[in-house]
Amino acid sequence: MDLSQSTGPTIDQIIAAVRDLDGALVVAPAAGDPTVPELAWGDAFFYYAPDGEMPRNVQPYGTIVTKNYPDDTTSGLDPAGRWRVNVRVGRARAAELTGAVEPGAVQPGVVGPGTGEPATPPDTADVVLPHPVYGAAGWIAVVNPGPATGETVLALLRDAHDAARTRFERRA
Repeated sequence: MDLSQSTGPTIDQIIAAVRDLDGALVVAPAAGDPTVPELAWGDAFFYYAPDGEMPRNVQPYGTIVTKNYPDDTTSGLDPAGRWRVNVRVGRARAAELTGAVEPGAVQPGVVGPGTGEPATPPDTADVVLPHPVYGAAGWIAVVNPGPATGETVLALLRDAHDAARTRFERRA
């Protein structure tokens, strides 16, 4: 997907790009879906599942959230039009992407810990940041991906999908 003349990918474009990946399963509960908690309505969860069945005991490799969660409010997602892509990239890659000095230094809302660089607020749009809750576990987050991060987000989701496939094949 070429975003060079775009303001960034939409939620629907990201979901479509992930659905195009071999073995991808996108779970995107609609409002009123009685099979999932109401909190998940409107969000999307990305899995590697070549059989098309929801994996058991496996976390998604990526998500799109469209609202604040009770323990995750610092991205300010409640206003209309705000949303966030979250991708499991691993600690080392998260450190590279967010400017952390070392993988263990990845902290929410901080760019370049120990470097004297100012913290980037976790609600900043179109910037790759540590996930506000799971950053130390190797997750990154991008609020409203735009021209600066759109292609990166799509590439990171492809890489995360490939890593999920590798984990799946190891377990098989």
